[in-house]
Amino acid sequence: MPASTTGSTLLQPLSVAVRLPIDQVNFVVCQLFALLAAIWFRTYLHSSKTNSFIRHVVVTLLGLYLAFFCFGWYALHFVIQSGISYFIMVIIGVENMHKCCFVFALGYLTVCQITRVYIFDYGQYSADFSGPMMIITQKITSLAFEIHDGMFRKEEELTPSQKCLAVRRMPSLLEYLSYNCNFMGILAGPLCSYKDYITFIEGRSYQLQQSEANGKEDIKYEQTDPSPNIAVIQKLFVCGLSLLIHLTVTKTLPVEYNIDDNFRATASWPIRILYLYVSLMAARPKYYFAWTLADAINNAAGFGFRGYDKNGAACWDLISNLRIQQIEFATSFKMFLDNWNIQTALWLKRVCYERVTFSPTIQTFILSAIWHGVYPGYYLSFLTGVLVTLAARAMRNNIRHYFVDFSLVKLFYDIITWMATQLAISYTVVPFVLLSVKPSFTFYTSWYFCLHIVCILVLLLFPMKRTQKGRKEQESVQPSCSKKLKQEENAFQQNSYSTTTNSFNQKQEVTRRYPSQKQ
Repeated sequence: MPASTTGSTLLQPLSVAVRLPIDQVNFVVCQLFALLAAIWFRTYLHSSKTNSFIRHVVVTLLGLYLAFFCFGWYALHFVIQSGISYFIMVIIGVENMHKCCFVFALGYLTVCQITRVYIFDYGQYSADFSGPMMIITQKITSLAFEIHDGMFRKEEELTPSQKCLAVRRMPSLLEYLSYNCNFMGILAGPLCSYKDYITFIEGRSYQLQQSEANGKEDIKYEQTDPSPNIAVIQKLFVCGLSLLIHLTVTKTLPVEYNIDDNFRATASWPIRILYLYVSLMAARPKYYFAWTLADAINNAAGFGFRGYDKNGAACWDLISNLRIQQIEFATSFKMFLDNWNIQTALWLKRVCYERVTFSPTIQTFILSAIWHGVYPGYYLSFLTGVLVTLAARAMRNNIRHYFVDFSLVKLFYDIITWMATQLAISYTVVPFVLLSVKPSFTFYTSWYFCLHIVCILVLLLFPMKRTQKGRKEQESVQPSCSKKLKQEENAFQQNSYSTTTNSFNQKQEVTRRYPSQKQ
């Protein structure tokens, strides 16, 4: 059965009018409905007016309704996957449940992806039921590891971020379904930590915990719940602009044209390089639209507040999934990846990178490929990504320090690395868009596998410095769990670039904002 007919056909006339597939129309309309529901939820079912049980029930029922509207009976997979995972957690016990939940959830997702791709609609790159399952898989595995950390492992064995995320009690079935299937994130996520989500539902006061410079005293502050209206309006503006670009520019610059026989035969290399970059850049706005809208929905419901910046403005980016400016102006491969699909990058770090005992980079890329799906192009992209990541790390560690002493030289270095990064990203993700083996190899062959060869030569010529995974244990204690997670994300980027705001300055600013609330 084609993916476009699995959900409701109520909006078929609108689909015909706007000339878009019905599944995409259903997705956008349901997300807009979720935005309105989020505003209603925050206004009339605020935690100060309603108990957490009612809030859990409402967000779960609304989420399941949207899922059934978009995907029909295929939405039962969301309930089945969550229900069996909860059963595993309860039956297996805290010692090994994280491993069992990880294998089951990822295996169930993979079976569904194989069924969808190779039985129903190979190559149909649209809104399908495996998309929400990818987010639910992240939540199932994340929570399983967090419960294992909180209820089985010893305190001294945990990193600061694991201590912050650790869950000390088993959630109820309602809490579990609410976390996995709430209407704010059922269709497009993003992933959030269970503790942040429960804090939001229960309406516990935001607290900032300030660590003094000498490390001997903690100061706690309570914060009021600020209005998300400005953040939501700004994100909706980004959504509108992204959608406009997607509906106009993107269709005129297809990625497939990079492998067109006539184009490859007649276009000069500068034109081919320029078109490669522009066509892949034009493919990104649809992700900007979907992820930014999902973030706005969560914010409208009151979820996603991280704290205040140095100017005293409220930051609603606790669960944001991308930073567009850092993506478009990334000067390293890792800088791009760490600002693209941020919550997935953090999930990969927490369940794989910081827990495996050997080759963390390679294992993390393999897990990312398996999680994304079963199209061969995904694996070609991620295997290429391993090479590029390792080569970029080696280059940066060995030559960057020669270019940072003088501002003019540093500017020249940044321009060159920006150009190299954007070209490398475009070259790497072409198979991710083309999906199949033949067109992907057609592209790489037409480019003579040049980037692969360059990366291999770099790895042979430049010595590799061992990654200090233990560095994460030296992270400073942050103002709150949410602040810790934000700093963890920043620390994860430190090996290859430095673009983040100094968190100690933010903590000082918090002290200035609340000088009279010391407990």
